[in-house]
Amino acid sequence: MTRFDNMYRSRYMQPLDGARYFILLFMIWLLLGCMLLLWEQERWVYRTINGHYSPLGDTLFPWITHIGEGPVIITILLLLLLIPRLRTWKFTLALMVCNLSPFLLTQAIKGLVNAPRPLKYFAEAAWIHRVPGQPLNYDFSFPSGHSEGSFAFLCFLSLLLPARYRYLGAVFFLIALSVVYSRMYLSQHFYADVYTGSVIGTLCCLISFAIINPFKDAEINRTHLQNEAAR
Repeated sequence: MTRFDNMYRSRYMQPLDGARYFILLFMIWLLLGCMLLLWEQERWVYRTINGHYSPLGDTLFPWITHIGEGPVIITILLLLLLIPRLRTWKFTLALMVCNLSPFLLTQAIKGLVNAPRPLKYFAEAAWIHRVPGQPLNYDFSFPSGHSEGSFAFLCFLSLLLPARYRYLGAVFFLIALSVVYSRMYLSQHFYADVYTGSVIGTLCCLISFAIINPFKDAEINRTHLQNEAAR
C-alpha cells in the first residue's frame, strides 16, 4: 500500500480530517485574534511589529512574504496535479475553488473598501521601518491578499495530509502565520487587514473543500474499497 493509497482511506466520510491540527490552531487564532482586534487601539499591533526590526528580519521576511503570492501558490498547486491519484476532476475542482473563491472575495472587498495602507495612513512618517526593495503600496489595504492566499493555500495542503502526517498541519499553520507577520513587518498592512485575510482564506477553503469533497470521487472510492478488502 502506498502513502497515496493510505491518504484516502476513510477520508470520504471525514474530508477535513487531514487538517485537524491546522483547524485547531486556526480556532485558537480566530478567538484570540478577534479579542486582540477588539482591544487594539491606534494600530498598536502594526506599530509594535514594524518597530521591532533587525538585519535578520529584513533579510528573512521579504522571502517569507512570497509564500502568499500567486506565482508560488500556483506553481505548487500545479505540481500536485503531477501526482496520478490527484488527477481527478473533483480534486482539480476543489483545488481551484478552495484557492480562487477566497481570492475573488478578498479582491472584491478591497475594491469596495479601498482602505489606506500604513504608508498612506501615517503619511510616510519617518518612524516607519521600510525594508529596501519592498514595493511602496498606498491603497487597497483591507483585507490582506497575501494573508488570504497563504492561509487558503496552506490550509488546502493540510487537507490532503494522510493521518500519520496530520501534525504537519500545525507546521503549515505557523508558516501561514509567519506570512501574516511579514506583511506588518514590511509595512504593507495593518493587523485588521491580515487577520481578516487569514479568516477569509481559511473559511472559504474549508467550506469549499467540505462541499466538493474530492475524496468522494469514484476512483478514490474504489481505491478505498480495495484497501479495506486487503486489510
